[in-house]
Amino acid sequence: MKHLLEFRDRELVKKLLDRIKAVSTQEVKLMEVCGTHTVSIFRYGVRDLLPPNIQLLSGPGCPVCVTSNQNIDEAIAAAGLPQVILTTFGDMLKVPGSRSSLAKAKADGADVRIVYSTMEALEIAKTNPGRDVVFFGIGFETTAPTVAAAILTAEAQGVGNFSIIGTHKLIPEAMRAIITDGRIGVNGFICPGHVSTIIGIEPYEFLAAEYGIPSVITGFEPVDLLQGIYMLVRQIEQGEARVEVQYSRGVNREGNLTAQMMLKKVFEVEDSVWRGIGPIPGTGLALRPEYGKFDARQRLEITVETVRENPGCICGDILRGLRVPMECKLFAKACSPENPIGACMVSVEGTCAAYYKYGNWERA
Repeated sequence: MKHLLEFRDRELVKKLLDRIKAVSTQEVKLMEVCGTHTVSIFRYGVRDLLPPNIQLLSGPGCPVCVTSNQNIDEAIAAAGLPQVILTTFGDMLKVPGSRSSLAKAKADGADVRIVYSTMEALEIAKTNPGRDVVFFGIGFETTAPTVAAAILTAEAQGVGNFSIIGTHKLIPEAMRAIITDGRIGVNGFICPGHVSTIIGIEPYEFLAAEYGIPSVITGFEPVDLLQGIYMLVRQIEQGEARVEVQYSRGVNREGNLTAQMMLKKVFEVEDSVWRGIGPIPGTGLALRPEYGKFDARQRLEITVETVRENPGCICGDILRGLRVPMECKLFAKACSPENPIGACMVSVEGTCAAYYKYGNWERA
């Protein structure tokens, strides 16, 4: 607790703000690509503390939010099959698909269960040998190793009724897509702390080498965020571009080599569809052929109708940093955390949910 309070120390916050204001002379746009950063920025009022020439944008860092309707529809279809137990994290139940949600499927009689880890889903498979247990997995490089570990365990223990609908995504190439989109003009990236504990520093180096954009890996407390912003602004003002690590207590250069080895053993890189962005090359993880028996899409007859998006939802533009939630005609009216129309309102890490809970807007 002592160390936690140090990273929320008011005097340190004030000193960092003074440093930022002293060094910052340019209009800059900085994007965080981590949902936990988005929540922390709103929770601690970081946007309101910064000088007006520094704009913070929220990017595609919420794993619930970037999961495509195609994948949501697949999970709903799998849950409706006879003898299937569909397991997933709690946030996924309320995410709207094209026509329904897992919560509605559960209400209609599907066996949908919330789990807190992939290993819990594997245990359900062990205790229900006569049924197919499917884990609907989402997330980035942080959670993908846990899925790999569960598959390796299932293989070693001969669990034949366990499979996954995998939608795991890789962050760095999504950052490239944000840059090459060309409409936002990001000057620097606040890189995700949790993801970086797994992948290390090297995957971000293309940002500086190819695009001249600085990046800083930061932690999640107010002092972390402000120190990271200061480091970014200082690089920009000095005309520099490199990867820096503010979150040194959690991230090293190499990352977690054990987790990386498990990912490479179980998965291979593929293209992936991101909600609102579309297909991004090299941002998905597919099971290698030798682990194909754990792919629910291969094991089960999963069919979905035509995939469609809610025409009134602008979640896609919000995930790219092009628009903010208050620009959506549904925000805080038809769409709320209790009745989400779009994925960005479902997860606590979603930009719309963060604006709704912490933002300065009038509740109608």
